[in-house]
Amino acid sequence: MEICPKCGLPKPACVCEEIVKSSQRIRITTDKKRYGKIVTIVSGFDSSINTKKIAKELKNELACGGTMKDKKIELQGEHVKKIKPILVKLGFDEDSIEE
Repeated sequence: MEICPKCGLPKPACVCEEIVKSSQRIRITTDKKRYGKIVTIVSGFDSSINTKKIAKELKNELACGGTMKDKKIELQGEHVKKIKPILVKLGFDEDSIEE
């Protein structure tokens, strides 16, 4: 069984990502793209967090398209109010999320 080098626990029981999630400063903003299209940008993720997995979860939950660039998640449409509860459900600290 593989052991995590950071916390010393076996990989399936590793809590590193959970600890990092609670200490994030996540910002949710909107931006206007070409032709007046609005995208919601979720930024401020630590490098040790799997942002690809979070992006996939957000896109599934919000039924929208999106992408991930430089540790920022871009979602098509305006979803500022809907993202916070989803991130809290994924294990992020509610106080660390700025809208």
